[in-house]
Amino acid sequence: MKIGFIGLGRMGAAMARNLLRAHHEVAVYNRSRDKAEALAAEGAHVAASPADACRDTEAVFTMLADDHAVEQVVFGAEGIAAALAPDAIHVSCSTISTALARRLTAEHSSREQGYLSSPVFGRPEAAESKKLLVLPAGPAGMVDRCRPLFDVIGRQTFVVGPDPWQANAVKLCGNFMIASMLETFSEAFATLRKAEVAAQSFLEIMTALFGSPVYANYGALIANRNFDDAGFALRLGLKDVRLVLAVAEECAAPMPLASVIRDQFLAAMAHGQADLDWSSISQVSARAAALQP
Repeated sequence: MKIGFIGLGRMGAAMARNLLRAHHEVAVYNRSRDKAEALAAEGAHVAASPADACRDTEAVFTMLADDHAVEQVVFGAEGIAAALAPDAIHVSCSTISTALARRLTAEHSSREQGYLSSPVFGRPEAAESKKLLVLPAGPAGMVDRCRPLFDVIGRQTFVVGPDPWQANAVKLCGNFMIASMLETFSEAFATLRKAEVAAQSFLEIMTALFGSPVYANYGALIANRNFDDAGFALRLGLKDVRLVLAVAEECAAPMPLASVIRDQFLAAMAHGQADLDWSSISQVSARAAALQP
C-alpha cells in the first residue's frame, strides 16, 4: 500500500519504520528534515511538504505533539486537506482534543476524504517492537481498510466506536489513569523514603501485587530517578491532563483527581521539568516531603 507518514519523533519514526519493514511504500515528512532523511536508507521517500507526503496515497498517518502541530499540517496551504485524494484516509495517531477531532472529521468529510482517530498506547520502545495498542474510531469500512496497517504497528487493535473523537476521549482518559498512577507512586515513594524503606523492595512488592508492566516500568523509572531520557515529556503529560478535563467538562462528568494532578504537573513545570520524562512528577512529592529530589 502507498502510505504517507508525517511526524517522525521517537514514536512516529518507529511506526514508519515498521510500515517500511512490512514492504509498504512510505513517503515521510518531518519539519526537521534530517529525521525524514534518516529513514531514506530504509526505503522511505523523503517528501518536501505534508502535501507531497500524501499525494497519490491510500492513507496518511500523522503522529504529532499537539493540536497546534496537527492544525498546521492539515489546514496549511501545503497541508493534508488540500492534497489528499478523495476516498483516501487521514489516520491521526496524535493525542489531540476531541474538539479538533470533530473539526478534522468535518473537514475531511467536506472534501470526500476519510478520517480516523487512531491514537496508541505505548512508549517508544513499544513502538519499535510493534507492541503498541491501537485505538481506531470511525466508520467501520475505513477501520477495516486500515486494519492491516494497524496490525503492522501494534500488537492489538481495539475499535472504540463509530465517531473518531471517541478514540481521543479513550486515549485521554487512559493517559489520565497513567498520570494518576504516577502520582500515587510519587506519594508512596516519598513516604517510604522517609520511612527508610528501599524503593526497589516496594517496587518488587507492587509489581507482584498488580502484575502490570505499566506499574513495573514506570515504577522503575521513579525508583531509579531515571528521568532524562524522556519517553514522554512532562509538558505533554500536562497537555493531556488539561485535555481530559476539557472532555470531562463537555460530558458534565467531574474529574476532581485530574484537577489535583494538573496542579502537580504545573508545580513540576515551575521547577524546570518540562522536557524530563513525565514520571519526574515524583520530584514534586519529594520536594513537598523535604527530600532531595
